[in-house]
Amino acid sequence: MAAPSKKVFEAFVTKIPWTVAGKEMREYFGQFGSVKKCLLPFDKETGFHRGFCWIGFTTEEGLNNALEKDSHMLEGAKLQVQRNRRPFAAQKLDKDGELD
Repeated sequence: MAAPSKKVFEAFVTKIPWTVAGKEMREYFGQFGSVKKCLLPFDKETGFHRGFCWIGFTTEEGLNNALEKDSHMLEGAKLQVQRNRRPFAAQKLDKDGELD
């Protein structure tokens, strides 16, 4: 029996309204496939997130479903969603990052 894949299929999302939290991002992108990770980094000076995040899907199908949707709208703002070009595992978390 093969071991479960540890590969995560990632999207990079920008133009996120400051009123949207990691939980809402996870719920929204959950409609496209199972979300394994959501990283929404915060600015320690302002206390607000930085307006971008990484969404990790458990399957390539989930990522492709999200990428194929024409427009993503949250709280009246159009999000920009693209395939992440850097491996999620290489992302370094510090005390400013939030990992849901």
